[in-house]
Amino acid sequence: MTLGFGILEIVVSLAAMLSAAAGLTWVERRLLGFWQDRAGPNRVGPFGALQAVADGIKLLFKQDWIPPFADRGVFILAPAAGMATVLLGFAVIPVTAGWSVAGHLNVGILFFLAMTSLGVYSVVLGGWASNNKFALLGGMRAAAQMVSYEVFMGLSLLGTVMLAHSFSLVDIVMAQSRVWFIVPQFLGFVTFLLAGIAETHRLPFDLPEGENELGAGFHTEYSGMKFGMFFIAEYAGIVLIASMITTLFLGGWLGPVLPPVVWFLLKTVATICFFILLRAALPRPRYDQLMAFGWKVLLPVCLLNVAVTGAAILVFSPLG
Repeated sequence: MTLGFGILEIVVSLAAMLSAAAGLTWVERRLLGFWQDRAGPNRVGPFGALQAVADGIKLLFKQDWIPPFADRGVFILAPAAGMATVLLGFAVIPVTAGWSVAGHLNVGILFFLAMTSLGVYSVVLGGWASNNKFALLGGMRAAAQMVSYEVFMGLSLLGTVMLAHSFSLVDIVMAQSRVWFIVPQFLGFVTFLLAGIAETHRLPFDLPEGENELGAGFHTEYSGMKFGMFFIAEYAGIVLIASMITTLFLGGWLGPVLPPVVWFLLKTVATICFFILLRAALPRPRYDQLMAFGWKVLLPVCLLNVAVTGAAILVFSPLG
């Protein structure tokens, strides 16, 4: 690969991810309106399609206020750190066999897990630097929730790695040429999906931003584009998790007739729509219920999946 082509991949990938995250704000509101029998945004542009642009302009021109009681340096760093870790996570996503920034990285899954783990610093530092009790509580909730569900996210991928014999995401996609891993790894798929919802703070697991008791949670004191960066990072996180589900469990770009990039986009968009449908359909649980569900249900399920997968590999693919 030439240097120029590598830079082109990076620029196009960043532009596509940021555009997808911004456009997803409109898609979500339109789909929620459809599923909840209301209009949704429909005033700015055809079918309200320019609503995301209007929101971006509004955030750019809003007062970028930093509270005098906040830790200024950390307060500014927090949203940038969150956005950077999410965008770096996209580097290992192979859109097709020939298009990815670092899809052939032999530790692609580990890199993805590392980036999602670093994302916790964004919300924790944002809540702490705000010097606001409600923001701090939101940050602490986020820390406990994200660190806990990172454990289950990592364990849910062990079966996939065992079947593909590789940490490379390209190798994992190619290993699904006969059957998608959602079939033999259905427990891992469900666990990864739930952990991804918790990692991105999406309903019904958006407890770090619980409006009823925390106002806006860890970004209570944020305004302008600093709030916008938290906002875009959340939606970019949805695209990232949906892309990983497509890559790890739905065969990535593999599919008949249509071009590989179309298959990848169709699977990713369908997963994103499922994320949005969950928001429209499910209520928010209590925080203690969320944590208990993780440690008392998901952890045993992950360990069971690893044990069953290992036993199946030994039985059906004996060494020697």
